[in-house]
Amino acid sequence: MDRVKSALSPGLYLIATPIGSSRDITLRSLDILSLVDVLVAEDTRVLRKLLEIHGIQVGGRQLLSYHDHNSNRVSPQILAALKSGKSVAYASEAGTPMVADPGFNLARAAVAEGYKLVSAPGPCAAIAALTLSGLPTDRFFFQGFLPNAETRRKSVLRKLADVPGTLVFYESPRRVAAMLNDAVETLGADRDAAICREMTKRFEEIIQGELGDLLEQTRSRVFKGELVVLVGRGSPSKTGLEDVEAALDLALRECSVRDAVERVAGQTGTNRRQVYQLALEMTRDEP
Repeated sequence: MDRVKSALSPGLYLIATPIGSSRDITLRSLDILSLVDVLVAEDTRVLRKLLEIHGIQVGGRQLLSYHDHNSNRVSPQILAALKSGKSVAYASEAGTPMVADPGFNLARAAVAEGYKLVSAPGPCAAIAALTLSGLPTDRFFFQGFLPNAETRRKSVLRKLADVPGTLVFYESPRRVAAMLNDAVETLGADRDAAICREMTKRFEEIIQGELGDLLEQTRSRVFKGELVVLVGRGSPSKTGLEDVEAALDLALRECSVRDAVERVAGQTGTNRRQVYQLALEMTRDEP
């Protein structure tokens, strides 16, 4: 890895911070946080704790809070620092800046003024959940938080029904049951889905099943912490079904029914139960 020079060039540096474990931060991010002229954070308390854990001193550097409620007031201060030739780091409360994060407007303002924008990649709850969900990762659509109002939430879900990829949502424990209820109504109870909670933390939990099953589970328990809800793509169209049959025919020549179903479900994003039923029909008359 290239070593960071003793001083950073002027610009806005976007720092991805841990979503759970404090060790999930890159060495490059720590270098930048050590050397940058001005520190900006969505939550300064969280950043101070992270710096303390990794032995980084704030020292005499300016530390600013930047969030949805003060962005209009603080943004001019940050832009002024950039104008004076300083390097500025912005750290989200958790995860990657600008992914469901107030840093979006700050980055746009910096770019509009012609200042350099640098990203130090790292943790992202949406990507971590996608890798843990067991759902297809070849195509996905990040929706973030759905509207609070039931009518608007259902309207958004209906528009997402035909998206040819895994749907990724951020959700709060208070609203997850209502969200899943609306998802079952608009998307169908038999879609493969997953709930990821407390990722990278001590009590990390991944709950997998069909939407209808997950809805029943949320009715009987109280969740804690931010959640990521993922929903697999819908049933294939007639043309899509022909593609599934072709893929399944090839897979059945090479492996067992179980392995063929897993392979084709993963390749096509089709519900595993549907692929299994199709496989049974295709092998029913075989000797």
